[in-house]
Amino acid sequence: MKKINILFALLISISFLNLKAQDDPMKKWMDYMTPGDGQKGLAMMTGDWKVKNTFWMDPNGPPTVSEGTAKCEMLLGGRYMKMTAKAEMMGMPFEGIGTNAYDNASKTYQSTWIDNMGTGIMYMEGTMDPVTKVVTYYGSMMDPMKGMKTNEKQTITWNSPEMVTMVMYTIENGKETKTMEIVYSK
Repeated sequence: MKKINILFALLISISFLNLKAQDDPMKKWMDYMTPGDGQKGLAMMTGDWKVKNTFWMDPNGPPTVSEGTAKCEMLLGGRYMKMTAKAEMMGMPFEGIGTNAYDNASKTYQSTWIDNMGTGIMYMEGTMDPVTKVVTYYGSMMDPMKGMKTNEKQTITWNSPEMVTMVMYTIENGKETKTMEIVYSK
């Protein structure tokens, strides 16, 4: 009888541990899907922005400067930020769409960008410096002039609630070359 009681207690313990293990994945999934501080940070971009674009085709030459607009909105219950941008670039109409996310599980910011000046998708991933609050992304994009993908770095700096600066660099042989600066202002 004593052996039966021990066996019964052991089976109940195993069942309890099994139920607890089943609860943990659901909690993890709920944590993963629930918007938090990372998404609140992305939501600070919500609204209409004036944009000043500065591009360097040649790092030793003069930049091309243009103005435009950007509209940012949160999607899917505040989980993702979508940006739609319009401007002029090299005398042509420019349109682009970006998505930004904060992945609760990997603790990284993720960004995609598409525009009418290409046919590929740029993907970047990064983290926020806890002291400066600057998000630094790394990724790659196709450079049709070189016929290959180039490594890219992008920084997003919140100058104030009314101004955000994005700077893009191409990285070659460990050297960063500034190629673009976009200042968003309300």
